[in-house]
Amino acid sequence: MTHSADMLARAESILGYAFQDRALLERALTHSSYAGEHRTQSYERLEFLGDSVLGFVIAEELFRRFPKAPEGELTKRKIAAVSGENLSAVSDSLGLSELVALGKGERASGGRSRKSLAENVLEAVFGAVYLDGGIDAARPLILRVLAGVLDAGLVAAPAEDPKSVLQEHTQATLGMLPNYVVTGAEGEPHDRTFTVEVLVAGQSLGHGIGRSKKEAEKAAATAAIQALELKGDKR
Repeated sequence: MTHSADMLARAESILGYAFQDRALLERALTHSSYAGEHRTQSYERLEFLGDSVLGFVIAEELFRRFPKAPEGELTKRKIAAVSGENLSAVSDSLGLSELVALGKGERASGGRSRKSLAENVLEAVFGAVYLDGGIDAARPLILRVLAGVLDAGLVAAPAEDPKSVLQEHTQATLGMLPNYVVTGAEGEPHDRTFTVEVLVAGQSLGHGIGRSKKEAEKAAATAAIQALELKGDKR
């Protein structure tokens, strides 16, 4: 077992949610470095699911809160609310990173303090709660832990966010969203490098490399912006 019963109970107390299937919670708190060393499952698949659940819940909430806001404003508010900076800050405030099982190499390299870890485990937890209790369980948890972010009244995504710049451009000019595809992953679980390609309508606009998938996506978006000569000029 990756975590003790006391550790899982602590996580449930932090989240304010009691799991019917604690194996989901345990997986949500297991880093790929630990999973690789102990031949178990990591939180990566749950993170993928949780990212989508989070996006839906926030989009739904913003749609309800701002009935007169146009699509562009809602998109900006959503991007801002679910930014990596906000998610990692919320995760840190909950203390989730301290509960994640890490491999020896990841612990030695200071992995517990990485913002990407904090962000990823929060999304994984959202995914685990969704699988355990459905959207009716995930929605109140997400809205509660992100209440401060939503109540701050954020209007736009940070100007330096290349993904939002690219998304606004492709929506305005092509009516399509960029699609980010992981084309490579190298290195040990605790020191992995990802390569991501960004495509629109099947056409490659750029590639990026990063220590996490999200970092690689931002790098790919930056490359696409440079190729399109947008230079951060938002519409």
